[in-house]
Amino acid sequence: MHLDHHHDGPAAVSADAHRPDGTRRALRIGLGGPVGSGKTATVAALCRALREELSLAVVTNDIYTREDAEFLLREAVLPPERISAVETGACPHTAIRDDISANLEAVEDLEDEVGPLDLVLVESGGDNLTATFSKGLVDAQIFVIDVAGGDDIPRKGGPGVSTADLLVVNKTDLAPYVGSDLARMAADAKAQRGELPVVLQSLRSEDGVRDVADWVRARLAAWTA
Repeated sequence: MHLDHHHDGPAAVSADAHRPDGTRRALRIGLGGPVGSGKTATVAALCRALREELSLAVVTNDIYTREDAEFLLREAVLPPERISAVETGACPHTAIRDDISANLEAVEDLEDEVGPLDLVLVESGGDNLTATFSKGLVDAQIFVIDVAGGDDIPRKGGPGVSTADLLVVNKTDLAPYVGSDLARMAADAKAQRGELPVVLQSLRSEDGVRDVADWVRARLAAWTA
C-alpha cells in the first residue's frame, strides 16, 4: 500500500522514472474523454494488440461502480490480477488530476504484485472536454472523442482536445449515420493541436487500434531509451 502521496497540481513535474529499489518503473499512459466515447473499448483493443509483446496492466476509474474493470474482465483482455478498479466517489477530475493518491496507489500495487511491468494504462471515468491527468500520475495522455458526439467537438477545443499527447477520434464508422464530417473534424483538430498527433479510428475494422498501438510502442521505446 502506498498512501503517503501528495500532489501539487496539474503542472507538477512527472513522477520519478524509477521505483524505490532503483529499477525503471512502467510507462504510465492515461486515457480520458467523455462518457461513451470508447475509452474502455480502446483500452481493451490495446491490451489485445500489445499483451503478447509487453507486460502490461490496467487501472480503471468509475464513480460508484467497477463497471469498466468488469467489462475488461469479461472480455479476458488480461489476467484478472492485472486489472485494478478505482471507485472515485466524485468527479473523475478529482482522482486523475486533483487527488491522485488512489490511482497512484493502484498503479504501484500492480507493479509490486505482478511486475515488472512495461506499461500501465490508466483509464479515467467518463468526463468532459476539460479532463486532464496529473503529470504526477501519468507520463502521457490520450484523449478519446467520438463522431456521434458531434463534429464540432474538435473546433470547440478544451484542454483534453488541444493538449493531450494523442487525440483519438473514435467510431468513424458511424459518421455517415450521425452526419459527422470526418474531414472537417480532422482539419479542426489540426487547427487546435498544431503538430500534436490525431488518429481517426474505428474499432469495428480489422486491426482498428493499430495506429494507437504504434503510438504507444513509440512512447515506450522513447521511455526505455
